Amino acid sequence: MILSIASGKGGTGKTTVALNLAISIDNAQYLDCDVEAPNGHLFLSPEITTSYPVGVPVPEIDEEKCNLCGTCAKVCEYNAIAVLPSSVLVFPELCHGCGACSYFCKQEAIKEVNRIIGQVQIGQAGTTEFVHGKLNVGEAMGPPLIKTVKSEIHNGKTAIIDAPPGTSCPMVTAVSNSDYSILVTEPTPFGFNDLTLAVEVIRNMKIPFGVVINKADIADECIERYCEKENIPVLMRIPFSREIAELYSQGIPLVTAKQHYRQKFIELYEKVKEQVHETTNNN
Repeated sequence: MILSIASGKGGTGKTTVALNLAISIDNAQYLDCDVEAPNGHLFLSPEITTSYPVGVPVPEIDEEKCNLCGTCAKVCEYNAIAVLPSSVLVFPELCHGCGACSYFCKQEAIKEVNRIIGQVQIGQAGTTEFVHGKLNVGEAMGPPLIKTVKSEIHNGKTAIIDAPPGTSCPMVTAVSNSDYSILVTEPTPFGFNDLTLAVEVIRNMKIPFGVVINKADIADECIERYCEKENIPVLMRIPFSREIAELYSQGIPLVTAKQHYRQKFIELYEKVKEQVHETTNNN
């Protein structure tokens, strides 16, 4: 089973839920797909056993063959190629590696070369298998690296995907093909607004989902009312606690310091399994 843990905004407790869930259940695989700022390793302290670079194919122009026809620039949807009167400019950071430019070049003046954008690291943290991607500083395109991290998913394990925050391409790439998605939010006006955006995305992707409310006992009940109105299951409520915040700041997983929370995360997992089973039977 593949579970993605997502949120409409950063700072809601997404990583807290993802890593504590991975620690609490048996045979889990934690995949940190928040490649721009992965921090699961700060809590799990994994022993890294494998590391390899990840690249994307970008065009390289053979100026002797190129006749400056401009076809490559016309077919590039991302403006990664500009054809000038006497030369061709390539902007590798804009290239999405689709290969259209080399495919349509009748002069065969374009070949693709690999440009490294980051790396994948694999290791072990206790009984939890650990995988994360680290996007190189200055890189703006995370989806190819996220896809590579997800390629390490093992069918025999429960994969817990820690998705990037927000609702843009990196988040969509991370949660795609999930059996279930847990949306983590907080009962604030910002949390409410961004949760509605995340719900719209997940519904359009036709992924079953539920909500975990972090800092659930603060005054605003906007999330509870919204979930009731939209018939969205609230899977778990985590209280607003100074102690939890202090553990987080020290890099200590909640279920390690507070054993009774391990059972709460196991119960969360059982709720998810039950809903996945119901969805499968209904389809």
